Amino acid sequence: MTLSEEEKERYSRHIRIENFGEESQLKLKKGRVLVIGAGGLGCPVIQYLVAAGIGQIGIVDGDTVSLSNLQRQILYSENEIGQSKVEIAASKMDDLNKFVDIKTYNEFLTSESADTIFPNYDLVVGCTDSYGTRYLIDKKSIEHNIPFIHGAIFEFEGQLSVFNYKGSPSYADIFGAQPAELSAPGGVVGAIPGIIGSLMAMEVIKILTEQGTVLSNKLFLYNGLKNTFTHINI
Repeated sequence: MTLSEEEKERYSRHIRIENFGEESQLKLKKGRVLVIGAGGLGCPVIQYLVAAGIGQIGIVDGDTVSLSNLQRQILYSENEIGQSKVEIAASKMDDLNKFVDIKTYNEFLTSESADTIFPNYDLVVGCTDSYGTRYLIDKKSIEHNIPFIHGAIFEFEGQLSVFNYKGSPSYADIFGAQPAELSAPGGVVGAIPGIIGSLMAMEVIKILTEQGTVLSNKLFLYNGLKNTFTHINI
């Protein structure tokens, strides 16, 4: 696998980074990333990974666009209300980068579908507010031996970590048994998923290119009101 001249120009700001170059860009091109959820977190994750040149990106979400999504889900617009999120995302990302293969799964993740989908990817990014789906991603990422990049948002705050990576703890190890609630409560300031989603995309890039320190064995916490960034060893 090589980079075309057009790809070299497209990714030139990556390639000129010291210790990154064409070698790391090729690693991104060979990468296969599954994104679960095309909502507040999924929108920036998908956009930055497509722009970065990940070779294949799968998007799993059975939801449609609603008016209340538009405050934070920056891939969508008013004239797309009622339409499939994954289909809109795929169409727009095809326009952004023709070199990325976008796979869509217009469904909500189940145990059965996870067993079919997960083996086709190198890592999974959890962008869902459903507790059940988070625990399912965690379980299936262990079974299929792929890292799980987790992100969550609430009001003015966000968190992220990388689970099941080279012996690091699982989501369930840290958060315990699945709660009775179906999904995380409350609202969120629209900019928060942009911040956390961008950081999640950065973890994907680091893992695929084997650059820097991956956010495993740590829980990263961001508080937008206090302008604080906290790392907790886990």
